[in-house]
Amino acid sequence: MAQEHSRESPKQRWDRNFADLLQELRVAQTGVQILFAFLLTLPFSNGFPKTTEFQRDIYLVALLSAAAATAMIIAPVAFHRALFRQGRKPELVKFGHKMATGGLFFMLISMSAAVLLITDFILSRMVAIMLSVVTALFFTTFWAILPWSRRDWFEADETEEEIEERRENPKE
Repeated sequence: MAQEHSRESPKQRWDRNFADLLQELRVAQTGVQILFAFLLTLPFSNGFPKTTEFQRDIYLVALLSAAAATAMIIAPVAFHRALFRQGRKPELVKFGHKMATGGLFFMLISMSAAVLLITDFILSRMVAIMLSVVTALFFTTFWAILPWSRRDWFEADETEEEIEERRENPKE
């Protein structure tokens, strides 16, 4: 794998990075759209008038953060349309990365708030808050802490010296 990537041109690398980003956005987009759709329909359900002021406030946090997540996760598509065929793939990939990261942050907020809303509706406030904190920590662990702390899980098969030597003395 490391050998394949070391042979690609900068343009090929940006194209690969963009394709990888699009795949990631497809997964995130589906999740946030389902959550957003659920939140959009919730006020029209029979039980919604029974919610407390606290629950309605939490609902607004969940709804608005789902809207922000949706906007940020879909933003790279609009950016791509604006930059189409301008040879600005590096800029697009960097922007898309920032938007995807922000979108995941807002998705974490929305999901945690949705858990708080629903658990507060059916359980005591203290239990609901504890479950929501656990949910937020769970998402934070798998979406941020583990990925960022373990970016070197799969080290390259070759050392930097071996890669440099191979570049200097290519085999035919």
